[in-house]
Amino acid sequence: MRRFAVTAGLVIALVISMLPSLATSTAEPGPLRVEVLRVGFEALVRSTAVPGGQLVLTADGRDTQINSGVGDLATGAAFPDTAQVRIASNTKTFVATVVLQLVGEGRVELDAPIERYLPDVVRGPGGDGNLITVRNLLQHTSGIPDYLTRLDLDSPEALRRYQTADQLIRLGLDAPSRFAPGSAVGYSNTDYLLAGKLIEQVTGQPVGDEVTRRILQPLGLRDTYWPAFPLETVIRGPHPRGYQNFNGTLVDITDIDPGWGLADGALVSTGADLNRFFEGLLAGGLLAPAELAEMQRTRPTNNPALPNDIGLGLFHRTSFCGVDIWGHGGAMDGTFVYGGYTAARSVTFSLNQLPPLFGLMHKPGMDGLVDAVFCG
Repeated sequence: MRRFAVTAGLVIALVISMLPSLATSTAEPGPLRVEVLRVGFEALVRSTAVPGGQLVLTADGRDTQINSGVGDLATGAAFPDTAQVRIASNTKTFVATVVLQLVGEGRVELDAPIERYLPDVVRGPGGDGNLITVRNLLQHTSGIPDYLTRLDLDSPEALRRYQTADQLIRLGLDAPSRFAPGSAVGYSNTDYLLAGKLIEQVTGQPVGDEVTRRILQPLGLRDTYWPAFPLETVIRGPHPRGYQNFNGTLVDITDIDPGWGLADGALVSTGADLNRFFEGLLAGGLLAPAELAEMQRTRPTNNPALPNDIGLGLFHRTSFCGVDIWGHGGAMDGTFVYGGYTAARSVTFSLNQLPPLFGLMHKPGMDGLVDAVFCG
């Protein structure tokens, strides 16, 4: 999220958009070859020209960590073990999961208009809350413009000038709607600010508290947290430095939090924790079967800049060997986090700088790296 209006999910979407058409598959993951992953990841980090990265593979309940490059340009140190990073729009999957838990509790209806839960909030050229449903928000089919396209965040100083969720929602809704609700897919961070506001309205608690209580604590994700922004901007645990190029100058922005504590990209996590979250989710550990099925009920994006299919807070594709892979991905100033997940095996890799051109030149390498985990 933040400066990169398309990267929070869209860049990750672009990363996987060149893969084969999606289809339901019962293929099983192939044998693991960790050395192949090591060589591939090192090549990826070199080719993207970022300082460094960390890959975490989880299989059979065990984590394998691979570092490449440097985590701190000043000292030359590698990524620390179990490095915490800002996971940006991977946060959206956590938020969608909480909304679906509320659906399972009978407190929210997926196909009810958002006006029912947020009266008089969704108003303006950008959308009508009587026509936009909860499902539309979670699946990016609301037509509400992305507030990020209306922000100028081209300097470290601009990243520090945060706005509230209500201000940013208003910014999105003051622009003309992109399409009629449900008629197309259009990735919008505004959708998930509204989803976070929905959670707060229904539960009476901050969205970060609900994510913590309902997901982080039950799964034992001790290295994952929702920052107490703006009081807290420094990452709590061991972490790499994060860098961003501003007008040709590489700047260390580690201690600036571009997530602003918001529901479209606030969380900090590790590769191992993110793997366990997606595995737990896909194994049915967080949602009842009916709600998990809704989350995984996809529709075509019909957009070459997005993956073929999108669910509710999840993207889906099929690997070249026929394994169904789920995930989201996230990117913002100073971080790029991508992965692929099943209920039994998962991989996350994190880079401490967004690659040039949002990583689009490196799609084959990223795709191949993830597929190697599942295809052997």
